[in-house]
Amino acid sequence: MHKIENTHLRVSAREYGAELISIYNKASNIEHLWQADKTIWGWHSPVLFPVVGRCLNDQVTIDGTTYPMNKHGFGRRSEFKLLELSDTKMVFSLVSSADTLKSYPYRFEFLVSYRLNANTLTVAYEVVNEDVKELYFSLGGHPAFNAPFLPGEKYEDYFIEFERKENSARHFIDINGYFDGRKELVLNNSNVVQLKDDLFKDDALIFKDLKSRKATLKSNKNNHYLSVDFNGFNYLGLWAKTNAPYVCIEPWLGCADTANHPTGFKDKEGIIKLERAGEFAASFKVEVG
Repeated sequence: MHKIENTHLRVSAREYGAELISIYNKASNIEHLWQADKTIWGWHSPVLFPVVGRCLNDQVTIDGTTYPMNKHGFGRRSEFKLLELSDTKMVFSLVSSADTLKSYPYRFEFLVSYRLNANTLTVAYEVVNEDVKELYFSLGGHPAFNAPFLPGEKYEDYFIEFERKENSARHFIDINGYFDGRKELVLNNSNVVQLKDDLFKDDALIFKDLKSRKATLKSNKNNHYLSVDFNGFNYLGLWAKTNAPYVCIEPWLGCADTANHPTGFKDKEGIIKLERAGEFAASFKVEVG
């Protein structure tokens, strides 16, 4: 485990999955990141690469060949290498290998970095195409944030506030993790999603058309907040296990497959194409106060 720190925040991450372990607010003494209780959900903040969500039959078809691909990809279960560590920045690297080529026939480097500036943590992703052909991928974040922030409060005291009023529907996924065509209006000229124990009884709230690019976790009982600025990400997922004291605010570039609608990997919804020798970068910010 590795640590970066400034006067506002102390942040920890590990090589396995390049996963964040802690976002600790030193001024308020609040641990904002879910501490991966394995009896509820044993992750803190998995990194999703080279797919987001579940692929049909846990497979992808690339150039006529079918490869196994687990939900959310192999990045979160891969051992990254620490490339850089300073007081306020750490960078992890995953390079294609014989193992990754068994499920993903591209040569690449995938970089995940964490950088502190005052009370803001920037989470950055970079994909480098090291192949002689175009490379296709999706990626995303899956950070889980503690709710409530303080002892003695309830989950229902908290809400997620978007920066703009929205008219946006959730896109349902079925019990197998695939989109099934169902939609339901969640934000009706509103910018608030109220947390409640059964909010995620039908799995994640997945939005594809939000105008907002910032979502803030707030409480009716205190003035603390945590905001996620996801500019550059065109999908957003909200999720938690039912009756669990956290909420995931997930910026995505890509999404799950649709049931009974097989498609080649290069035509997958939200897929990103990276030219030969190309580089791709995206980042989101977590601000606490």
